[in-house]
Formats: sequence, C-alpha cells, structure tokens
Amino acid sequence: MDHRLSKRVNEMATSATLAMAAKTRELKEQGVDIIGLSLGEPDFPIPDYVKQAAIVAIEENYHAYTPVDGYGDLKKAIITKFKRDNNLEYKPSQIVVSTGAKQSLANLMMVLLDEGDEVLLPAPYWVSYADQSKVAGGVPKEIPTSIETDFKVTPQALEAAITPKTKMIVYSSPCNPSGSVYSRAELRKLADVLVKYPEIIVISDEIYEHINFTGNHASMAEFDDMYDRTVVVNGVSKAFSMTGWRIGYIGGPEWIARACDKMQGQVTSGANCIAQRATITALENPPSKIKFMVDAFKERRSLILKLLSEIEGFKTNNPEGAFYVFPDISYFFGKTLRGKNINTASDFSLYLLEEAKVATVTGEAFGDANCIRLSYAASEKEITEAMHRIKEALK
Repeated sequence: MDHRLSKRVNEMATSATLAMAAKTRELKEQGVDIIGLSLGEPDFPIPDYVKQAAIVAIEENYHAYTPVDGYGDLKKAIITKFKRDNNLEYKPSQIVVSTGAKQSLANLMMVLLDEGDEVLLPAPYWVSYADQSKVAGGVPKEIPTSIETDFKVTPQALEAAITPKTKMIVYSSPCNPSGSVYSRAELRKLADVLVKYPEIIVISDEIYEHINFTGNHASMAEFDDMYDRTVVVNGVSKAFSMTGWRIGYIGGPEWIARACDKMQGQVTSGANCIAQRATITALENPPSKIKFMVDAFKERRSLILKLLSEIEGFKTNNPEGAFYVFPDISYFFGKTLRGKNINTASDFSLYLLEEAKVATVTGEAFGDANCIRLSYAASEKEITEAMHRIKEALK
C-alpha cells in the first residue's frame, strides 16, 4: 500500500465475507458458474407491506436530512418492539438508529474504547468485531470455543480471560458464523461472572434474533443486574431481507446512546429517510408475518446438514439459529487434493472456489482456524447443487 496511507488502514484487514463476495461477482462476470454460499443475505424479496410503506414515504415527499439518532416515530416503534419481543424497557434517549447494525457496532467501539482496552471475543465471532475494535484503539482478545461445546463460551473460560484491561465483551446470539444460540440459563451463568467486574460493557449483537429455531430468544439485557451495562444491537437486514436498506439500531444506557449520537453526527448523520419510514412498518408488524422465512431457513438447515453428513471429513454441530453452518474441516489439513496442498481453512475455501465453483468463507476470518462458513440463505436447488459439487471435488 502507499506509504502515505495511515497505519490504521494499512493494518486493517479486508472483510473476508465481502472479499469473497467480490471475488464471486468477478468470476460470475467472467462467465464462471459460481454458487455463492459466502454472504449472509436472505434470498427472499422484501415483504410487500414494507415495500408499500417505502412507496408511501416517497409519495409523501420524505427527502430531507433525518435526525442523527433516527425519526421519533421510528424510535417509538423500536421501543415497542423491544418491549413486545424482549421484555426490555427503553426511553427514546436510549435508542440510536444507524446506517446498518455494522455502523451501530462501529459507533460503540469508537465511543467506549481507549488505546489498549481489551475486547473479549468468544470465538468464533463475526469478522468485523476484531478490526472495528482495533481501529478504535482496542485490543481484541479471543476466547476459544469448540464444536464440542456448540461453539459457546463457558463461564470458566470467560472468567479466565478477564484482566484489569478488559473493557468490553462482544457476542452474537444467534451467532454468526456458528448458528449457536445461548439459552437464558447459559447467559445467566455468564452474567454471574460479569457482575463481579462492573467496568466491563456487554455488546449483545442480536441481528439474527428472529431466525431462531429454538423458539426462545434471550438477551443479557433482560437481567436487572446487567441492564445498565448492556447494549443491544439489532436491525432489519436479516429477518426482513432488507440488507441493502441499511438500518440498524441500539438500545442501551443513555450515556452510551448519547455518545453514539455524537459520534454519528460527525460521520454519517442520520440514516436514509425512506428506509427509516419502511422500518417503522416492518417493526410495528408482529414477527409472525415473517415466520415463513424462518420456516424455510429451518428446512434448508436440515437439507444442508444431511448433505454435509454424506461428505467424508465434515464435522458439524446443529446450529439453532441464523442461516449458517460452520463445519470443522481440519480432516483435510495435510492432504493433497488434485495436486493442491491443503494446510489451512483458507486453502480449503480457495480449493472449493476453484475446483467446486462454490464460494465459502474461511473460519480464520471468524477466529477459528479449523472451520469454514457456509451460508444456507440460498435456494434448496442451489444448496443441493453446491453440496454435490463439493462432494465431487473432494473425491
């Protein structure tokens, strides 16, 4: 890179998921038949009632700059949603709407972290947590898990990772990339550790909240002794198939929300006006209206797990949410496939792209060097063909 670029950007990793998506698009433009299982993007159209709300907003001439922290009536809809779905009480001053949940997370890193502050990341974790924390001066610290524990961190491992420099812990449930879901009892055990360290802030990424096959979503913020130090991050990208609309939001302590408002005011200001109007309608409607998507994802999960079980070398857990499988593929390390040496998950992911024409993401990007991530936010036809290609490429 040019030496005139900042050390900050030179040391920043490129998002592995976006890099693979870009490579997939490039190959497709060259006429290569690639099946993309790399992006977490639902293949469903946006619900008609949400689209209609956007059309009405355009016809009503919404076009001006929006409030930095979101329209008042959108914040009201978010507050109602938190109460209805999560039994969480927030005031408007505790809500900030951003350009996607990714910006919500970046805001939090920037306003909470100082140079040298440690950020605990139960691994595997979403690709951007580590580099966002680094940009803010933080030091990401992985807490390893394994497929044997369903990729969930234990209270013992959490406590062992805490030091006087620990400022924050960030986790997602349902988890990207493993699909693991923390039960309320499991979160309570982690909270019992964290209550002993009142300076640690908890960031609970709940963007996959509704894509949950257990029927029970739990949040750390539900516990009275954790409410004042937990920030819930959510949005409409996944459950409502509104990835490109870029609306995320937080609910949390007022002092943190005000700081995020301040930060956002110097970076992007308020989120898109039409998308905000459509989000009001999305959140005001009951989750039952999007259950058809969740049911379809559950069927696709069964399909991809069945097909993976028929391929030697793939070891999987049973993901209870989101739309990913995160198989351990370390069986292939040290092997040579069609003249190509496989020593890492990145080698294996690249091999599948080149030989099977299937795009996946290396687990190294998520903090687990033994796995790869496959998204089943694709049609059953694509999933079936992708698994057939992978099986043939590994013969």
